Amino acid sequence: MKKIVCGILAGCLVLATATGCQKNASGKTPITLNEVAHSIFYAPQYAAIELGYFDEEGLDVTLVNGGGADKVMTALVSGEADIGFMGSEASVYTYANGEADYAVNFAQLTQRAGNFLVGREPEPDFQWENLKGKKVLGGRAGGMPQMVFEYILKKNGIDPKTDLSIDQSINFGLTAAAFTSNDADYTVEFEPFATALEQEGNGHVAASLGESSGYVPYTAYCAKKSYIEKNPEIIQKFTNAIQKGLEYVNSHTSAEIAKTIKPQFKETDEAALTAIVERYKAQDTWKTDTVFEKESFDLLQNILEEAGELPARVPYEDLVVTDFARAAVKE
Repeated sequence: MKKIVCGILAGCLVLATATGCQKNASGKTPITLNEVAHSIFYAPQYAAIELGYFDEEGLDVTLVNGGGADKVMTALVSGEADIGFMGSEASVYTYANGEADYAVNFAQLTQRAGNFLVGREPEPDFQWENLKGKKVLGGRAGGMPQMVFEYILKKNGIDPKTDLSIDQSINFGLTAAAFTSNDADYTVEFEPFATALEQEGNGHVAASLGESSGYVPYTAYCAKKSYIEKNPEIIQKFTNAIQKGLEYVNSHTSAEIAKTIKPQFKETDEAALTAIVERYKAQDTWKTDTVFEKESFDLLQNILEEAGELPARVPYEDLVVTDFARAAVKE
């Protein structure tokens, strides 16, 4: 992949014209970005949007909430999206299933899980063994939220299949609403839903999956192999903007970040937004660069393997390209 990318960078302008990536009336190149969820967990991306970093790179980004990695990958493969933002497990599945024009990861954003375990009552001394015999609203089988949850359980000597009951029947993004009216003891939630449950008096954050799991390659940007080959200049510009977003969140206070990304979360008050951002900053959620290292990819495959979701191990060199990320750091 590295040779392919390096070989085509010089011919980028010709290729971009040939593939129909015309600029719009504003003189910018339109890009459809499909994200796995709209969460404060992805603050660097929203900072890049609100601070005009994509505009500076000449990109006009249309953001679409895919509502789950499986749906984002479907949009990417079908051509409805140019770039997908999701857990990289989806790219592994697509490659392993024999897709010729598979998705290639070119920039990693988060390095910890971004969800939280929410219970019915406050548990200041929570231990993972408290989940034994309990019912938890979990995630889709084969998705990063569920697999990292199971990874944590196993690390703490808990069998996900026999020691507790995990309800995986509720669609992604709807578990918080379901938790208020069903009989589950806990739910696993991204922000702002975890904090919203607390504010409504319907739940209390018991544990951070990000802190408990350690560093994992949770979410990354990818595009079809053919798109990257034909549009390296666009991928570079996109990565540059995300790199600037990372640098912003890693160099500003939680209050400043909250104020910047507030237009993306109009229904969340700024005080709550600040608290959520601080929660993510405190656990070292965001990378300092977008380079997706081989060690991280190997860990991802280990997690997939432990979850019984890996059809076969796939080569890092095919599924990840780091040229764009390294160039963005230099810029």
